[in-house]
Amino acid sequence: MTTDPVSAVFAALADPTRRAILARLATGEATVNELAEPFPISVQAISKHLAVLERAGLIVRTREAQWRRCRLDPTPLRILAEWVDQYRRLWDDRYDTLDDYLRELKEISHDRDP
Repeated sequence: MTTDPVSAVFAALADPTRRAILARLATGEATVNELAEPFPISVQAISKHLAVLERAGLIVRTREAQWRRCRLDPTPLRILAEWVDQYRRLWDDRYDTLDDYLRELKEISHDRDP
């Protein structure tokens, strides 16, 4: 099943454990064991979370001898930010229109006051 990149990133970010893993990786690379340390779940469960993040393109996993290291890849977050930004601009425009309307109402109200 192929998912578009935005949907894959949203799905990956829907889980708080995965968001916490990304927050940790934002500070630098880490091994799977280092990522699993603060969570009350198994390393295998963390590996499943990492697989979701990797499929979404949010992390890159490498193997060095027996160590598996992970690092954040911010590219999908930029794509997501651009997607969200188009809606932010839409809402900004709507708020500007609302501000203009409220100013007009206020002016009309002041004109009618004795």
